[in-house]
Amino acid sequence: MKAAAMKERSKSSSVSNLPLILNIDDFKGDFSFDALFGNLVNELLPSFQEDSADSADGHGIGGTDVLPNGHTRTSSDATKFAQGLSAPLFPEVDALLLLFKNSCKELVDLRKQIDGKLSNLKKEVSTQDDKHRKTLTELEKGVDGLFNSFARLDSRISSVGQTAAKVGDHLQSADAQRETASQAIELIKYLMEFNRNPGSLMELSPLFSDDSRVAEAASIAQKLRSFAEEDISKAMPSVVGGATASRGLEVAVANLQEYCNELENRLLARFDAASQRRELSTMSECAKILSQFNRGTSAMQHYVATRPMFIDVEVMNSDNKLVLGDQSSQASPNYVARGLSKLYKEITDTVRKEAATIMAVFPSPNDVMSILVQRVLEQRVTSLLDKLLEKPSIAHPRPVGEGGILLYLRMLAVAYEKTQELARDLRAVGCGDLDVEGLTESLFSAHKDEYSEYEQASLRQLYQAKLEELRAESQKVSEPSGTIGRSKGASVASSPLEISVAAVTEFVRWNEEAITRCTLFSSLPATLAANVRSVFTCLLHQVSQYITDGLERARDSLTEAASLRERFVIGSSVSRRVTSQAEAAAAAGESSFKSFMVAVQRAGSSVAIVQQYFANSISRLLLPVEGSHAATCEEMATAMSSAEGAAFKGLHQCIETVMAEVDRLLSTEQKAADYHSPDDGMVHDHRPTNACTRVVAYLSRVLETAFTTLEGLNKQAFLTELGNYLYKGLVNHWQKFTFNPSGGLRLKRDITEYGEFVRSFNAPTVDEKFELLGILANVFIVAPESLSSLFEGTPSIRKDAQRFIQLRDDYKSAKLASRLSSLWSS
Repeated sequence: MKAAAMKERSKSSSVSNLPLILNIDDFKGDFSFDALFGNLVNELLPSFQEDSADSADGHGIGGTDVLPNGHTRTSSDATKFAQGLSAPLFPEVDALLLLFKNSCKELVDLRKQIDGKLSNLKKEVSTQDDKHRKTLTELEKGVDGLFNSFARLDSRISSVGQTAAKVGDHLQSADAQRETASQAIELIKYLMEFNRNPGSLMELSPLFSDDSRVAEAASIAQKLRSFAEEDISKAMPSVVGGATASRGLEVAVANLQEYCNELENRLLARFDAASQRRELSTMSECAKILSQFNRGTSAMQHYVATRPMFIDVEVMNSDNKLVLGDQSSQASPNYVARGLSKLYKEITDTVRKEAATIMAVFPSPNDVMSILVQRVLEQRVTSLLDKLLEKPSIAHPRPVGEGGILLYLRMLAVAYEKTQELARDLRAVGCGDLDVEGLTESLFSAHKDEYSEYEQASLRQLYQAKLEELRAESQKVSEPSGTIGRSKGASVASSPLEISVAAVTEFVRWNEEAITRCTLFSSLPATLAANVRSVFTCLLHQVSQYITDGLERARDSLTEAASLRERFVIGSSVSRRVTSQAEAAAAAGESSFKSFMVAVQRAGSSVAIVQQYFANSISRLLLPVEGSHAATCEEMATAMSSAEGAAFKGLHQCIETVMAEVDRLLSTEQKAADYHSPDDGMVHDHRPTNACTRVVAYLSRVLETAFTTLEGLNKQAFLTELGNYLYKGLVNHWQKFTFNPSGGLRLKRDITEYGEFVRSFNAPTVDEKFELLGILANVFIVAPESLSSLFEGTPSIRKDAQRFIQLRDDYKSAKLASRLSSLWSS
């Protein structure tokens, strides 16, 4: 419509040659400059309208072409152009310029019109805004006044409400006083009825005999009794002061007490009848009424006491049979554990069922549950524990074969653990304010007070029984061969009780079981540490005594072998029979040596087992208590010191036994000709002497046990000491002989043989001594004039060398004494 109107105005303007008139409406809505421009030039440029019908390639229909500037050119235009350039190229330009100038003027006019309208509108808006502000100010004043009115109204209403509340309180107080006065009148009337005659309850109001009003009667009776008792208690001082007291209320109190007792018994009877019929509503009603008598204590205790599990003898017998089994045989701890688990589960289920009834019946179910659980523990559980846990006599306990004290301790641990589980289950079901854990602990207090003494007594009993068992086994083994062995001197090699690592392991196992019970019974760290120390100290004493006795018995074998050896000391002239007996004594000594080495090895293994047990199980229980760990370590060292002393003495006896046999072999096998051959200067024998060969063979055989049984520092110390004794023994032995050069070479060969053997000791000091012996042997080989050159590099051995030089066969003939004196002095 806008485009058509502008088209009409454009046509009329071009026809009349008047200025172009634009309308403001042309700029409203969705304004498009292209549309406005097109409407203005359509009349002057008809071809502008035909552009929309042109093809996309620049050629129009009917021979129309599109010029590069966007205009179209028809074929006739082309013809005119071809004919000449005399006509104007764009004849509409003047008309367009005029059109554009007129349009600009119109646009300026339109802008002025619009600016004028905007100015008028701004003035109108400003005027309206002022009016609006004035209106808002007036409204605010009106609202403030309204709020003030409301505040005054609210204050007034509050004042009226407070007044009404006060009036209501006074009315309520007056009504309460009136009600109290009315009740007081009623109570005084009832009190007078109870105050008439002592023991007379026949003339009371129907209220006190009406079963349908029992609750009301009980409430009134309790109020009357409280009032009467309070009045009597107030009157007591005046009686003491000498005044006469009223006896009326005493009669009332006696009658009220009698009535309350009768009413309570009547309600309990009704409660019992309802309980047998499982009428929970009636039971609940009676319980609520009875709660007015001593807070219902009698009703709660009566209900608990009448439970079948407390009065039925069959239930108690069933408990004992389930846990203890057949009375003719002793039940095992495992059997008792299973029985207790079943019984305690039954008790928990029964208490859970009773709890459901109690919750539905009693107004204070927690109090009833507390009484019920306490009765379960103090009657049913205690009755069973008394039969199960009979304390044995420590002085005269039953034999280990019948269980001994250990059976009591195991039963105690099982009962304690299972009863603790029962306490936790009962706590989960509900027991009111009852300290069920503390009550459970009190059931075992008598046993826990003496627990440590019984535990130690049990360990001592087990230890003695084990020793008797080992002694019996040893006697069975030794009896068949005892006579023959003794006749051959072999009885000293076998001890009646050898140290057994398996036995020590069993000692530790007993102790470990005892420590487990200590942990179970001791909740406080200090108590636990004290019990653990006492139990572990018992183990220390047992192991110490056991291995010390074993080592001492092994030492007895060494001592007996030594006495046999001394009885057959070989002199210069011996018979064949004495030699045979000496060899038998030597064989006994060798056997005793091996037995003691085995004993030392087993003793070391036993001590290692105890130390490992302490580190793994005992240490962590003692560390929380200051000083316990260190004190126990000191006790362990003290306990093992006796065994170490026995081992040290025995090892020294072993060295004496070995050296005695070495001395015997040297005495019997070493010949004077071994070192002073009459064929001196002939072909030298490079073999060691027979005595050396026998000694080395003996040492190799007997020390094989020491190499395999001893370990660490014990092995090193023993072999070093033996090496020193061997060195001294050989030196003393060689002092009995004289040596020529060939004998010196033979001695040097013996020293080499001994040195190679002792090198297996891994004792550097011993190796050094035998190396010096090899150097000293050279004094028998060199010529007298060359002796001084032997000790130029080792002056420290001159004293020993002097002793050896004196053994040369030419010591006197070569006048070596004077030479040596001049040599040493220089």
